[in-house]
Amino acid sequence: MGNIQKEIEQRLREAALKAKEEGDLSFEELPSFTVEVPKEKGHGDFATNLGIILASQAKKPPREIGEIIIKHMDTSGTWIKDMEVAGPGFINFILKAGWLYQVLEVVERSDKKYGRSNMGMGKKVQVEFVSANPTGLLHMGNARGAALGDTIANVLEAAGWEVTREFYINDAGNQIENFAKSLEARYLQLLGREAEVPEEGYHGEDLIETMRNFIELEGDKYLEADPGLRRKVLGEYALKEKIKSIRESLENFGVTFDIWFSESTLHESGAVEAVMEELREKGYIYEKDGALWFKSTLFGDKKDEVVVRQNGLPTYFAADIAYHKNKFDRGFDRVINIWGADHHGHVARMKGAIEALGYDKDRLDIIIMQLVRLFKDGEILRMSKRTGQYITLDELVEEVGKDAARFFFIMRAADSHLDFDLDLAKKESNENPVYYVQYAHARICSILRQAMARGVERLPRAFKTDLTCLDSEVELELIRKIADLPGLVKSCAETLEPHRLPHYAIELAGLFHSFYTECRVLCEDEDKQAARLVLVNATRIVLRNVLNLLGVAAPERM
Repeated sequence: MGNIQKEIEQRLREAALKAKEEGDLSFEELPSFTVEVPKEKGHGDFATNLGIILASQAKKPPREIGEIIIKHMDTSGTWIKDMEVAGPGFINFILKAGWLYQVLEVVERSDKKYGRSNMGMGKKVQVEFVSANPTGLLHMGNARGAALGDTIANVLEAAGWEVTREFYINDAGNQIENFAKSLEARYLQLLGREAEVPEEGYHGEDLIETMRNFIELEGDKYLEADPGLRRKVLGEYALKEKIKSIRESLENFGVTFDIWFSESTLHESGAVEAVMEELREKGYIYEKDGALWFKSTLFGDKKDEVVVRQNGLPTYFAADIAYHKNKFDRGFDRVINIWGADHHGHVARMKGAIEALGYDKDRLDIIIMQLVRLFKDGEILRMSKRTGQYITLDELVEEVGKDAARFFFIMRAADSHLDFDLDLAKKESNENPVYYVQYAHARICSILRQAMARGVERLPRAFKTDLTCLDSEVELELIRKIADLPGLVKSCAETLEPHRLPHYAIELAGLFHSFYTECRVLCEDEDKQAARLVLVNATRIVLRNVLNLLGVAAPERM
């Protein structure tokens, strides 16, 4: 597809320049134009907007320009069968069917590498996602972030980037102090003492379980201890337990991080203090009302932001600036953050801080992810049995399984609200999109097993098979969709929009199911059977590769 696209682009340039030489078109410089696969099937295999783009310079209607370009277009030695001007002036290209047969050879030869490219050229990219507060269990927002971040990382790897997955542990600041106070209250309560969880503390039932585990190990050893020491010990124990639990929950969800980065190390190493001093020297920090402020309004923020409070303690934003400096100092060419919707106002000031430190702010991509609502029996599900507040990732996986959860989370764009239907995710029917796609893969595996049982010792190879008998519209449509994958993966990597992958998988599965209904694979015609076995095997490869990018299993039996 890419080679054909480049060939058409080159022939269009030559045609436009030839038309200019012969006086049919007038323009100073050929502008940038696109050649892409049209969304509508009836608009050909490729279409270009060159006629529309040239109209202002050429002082002619776009459709007339399109006809002139077609007249001067040399299609010899290409896959172009026909050209036509359509709509407001697009030029549509219809290709000879032969190019599609080559796609099957490429898929078969590439196998697990089909869809991959070297677009990223080995450049280093860090994807930081989830980064949940280690004060409780992972909730639906964390779950969506985990699926989104891991899939983006998979796509970037497939597009040739060297990817590092990173989890930022927020183990410093006020939230940890409130966490320790909440633990202390639960500890005292379990040992029969009067105590209340502070209003600003953490009220989840899971902290009771954590303190039960602690008492089982240490008993009432810290009942009469100095409160400061007690909170320190309880906090350290609980943080280790929570981080271990978070790690296990994510691994159970198919997400493994390369680096777990501790916020507290930034404070202990002096990195936070050092970056504040650097910004002060550059003139981006000033003092007001006893606090230190970052001039974030210089970078499009609505107001300046406090980085060091009146009591001398740095804010979360100060640590975040130090963390991002650390990221770029580690040599990442590109840094990607996935944040919840509540961090929307933090974007401008974070990019501003990066720019103030002398880095290119465009090397930092921040994806804002919207909220998730869970539905069961048509009603919003709010309460968790385990936390008493929110549904956890573990509970979701237990309810619907890892595959359905990941697939559903990726189906919507990150900036769209997501309604997650638990009942639909558990259905074993075509209504459930992940089941629909997985069933297509399993059905193909069944066909291949049947072929072996009927005496087909080896699957036919594309380059040794007469593929021209794949001439029905359903067969050709299936191959066209197979051909789209490499371009789609590149596009998803460029735009950081992996939600297009599950929709592609659904469309491919739908085309396969239509093909299976209309075309008998195992038939009396040996040539047709061989060609169709090549086609279904290529479909299997592509379905598996897409599901792998999504972190979803490709079952051989269902």
